Amino acid sequence: MSCPLLSAWSATLAAAPAAPILIDAASERTWTRAELDTAAREWVAAHGADLRGQAVVFALPNGIEWLTVTLGVLMAGGIVVSLDPGEPAAAQRTIAAAVNATHWWHDRQLITLAPRRSSPRDGRCLIKLTSGSTGTPKALPFTAAQLLADGRQICASMDIRATDLNLGCIPFGHSYGLGNLIVPLLAQGTAIVCGAPVLPQALADAIARWQPTVFPAVPALLRALAASDIAPAQLHSLRTVISAGAALSPEIAQAFATRFARRVHSFYGSSETGGIAYDRTGDAASTGRSVGPPIDGVQLTFTRGQRFFVASAAVGGRGRFRPADRAELNAHGELVLLGRAGRMLKLAGRRVDPAEIEHALRSLPDVRDAWVTLHPERPDSLAAAVCGDGTSDALRAALAERLAAWKLPRRLLVLSEFPVTARGKTDTRRLRDLLAHRPAPPIS
Repeated sequence: MSCPLLSAWSATLAAAPAAPILIDAASERTWTRAELDTAAREWVAAHGADLRGQAVVFALPNGIEWLTVTLGVLMAGGIVVSLDPGEPAAAQRTIAAAVNATHWWHDRQLITLAPRRSSPRDGRCLIKLTSGSTGTPKALPFTAAQLLADGRQICASMDIRATDLNLGCIPFGHSYGLGNLIVPLLAQGTAIVCGAPVLPQALADAIARWQPTVFPAVPALLRALAASDIAPAQLHSLRTVISAGAALSPEIAQAFATRFARRVHSFYGSSETGGIAYDRTGDAASTGRSVGPPIDGVQLTFTRGQRFFVASAAVGGRGRFRPADRAELNAHGELVLLGRAGRMLKLAGRRVDPAEIEHALRSLPDVRDAWVTLHPERPDSLAAAVCGDGTSDALRAALAERLAAWKLPRRLLVLSEFPVTARGKTDTRRLRDLLAHRPAPPIS
């Protein structure tokens, strides 16, 4: 059975073998399409003899080795399982066992972990892993056709072209990175520049040096750039700035646009579906009214309780999936997120939706983001973490003008930044620890 991703890569390679495909900003080394293809074929010759239908786990940072191993595993007929690059070795082994992986690429060696397994019949070539912030990651198998569909839908909706240069700050192996960086690279030759530290000035220097045109980012990074003293001219090459992975506040979108004269475009998706909605104009992001209309090729069907199904050629499983979010379409045909389904909490016999309190907190002038949960010591009360300025007493007093007294968080923690996972999402586990006064590692 031919692999659609490899067929697309063959066409990309044949079109311009000498074209750049990856730039390492740290070393200033540039790889061409032909060099990547040769490296992957050499990897297969050395390691791929018995990988057909077998899952290969690895944890690598963005760079040429990630691309070489991924392309090599695909060429060998194997199944790619990319972990977060900071995952400890013991955790890598644990995850490998959980996804029935037979091989582990570690320290540039292919280690056999288990006897060869029978090849799956569903055509899978890659397994995505949901965020592990709430427990053991869940394995989501995808075929090459589904991955290719997601990347092509994203490129069509975002106008990502073969001649663009992507700024590769988000992890290659995350669903966001696969759809916005890896598939565009393989399917149409959109090159990536990566390897620059994600500190604002270092990143701005890399942008000024290499002139990328598309910047898939996360809100925390955009906020840091907007709050820096970086000269706006350093980001002049960027044509499209995208924000995904966590909720983008209109304050961040406005601050970035004001400083750099570049609008931010909200992007919403999930590991199970790939891309779902995209704010093509940037208007929705700057006003906070929505995450944009559905992307090309995506159909949304709404059911009771403001739940909805996503259907497209990119969706795993049976091509239809219901996210955990509640949402509705506004008058512009855009998707408005209304909070997570199933988050209802019970306080002394009364039910409350944490999204209601979070929305009320975010509407306060000094609040950029908010997260609400049960009080760690008093199950009849709420606790909240707020990303913003001001004191907890002042925020609680302002909130008292908008909500009933029993809905007011008894414990309110004010942070300058929310901790985030390696995938750019709010780290709710660390927020729970902070609200419970448990020590947590420093925010990197």
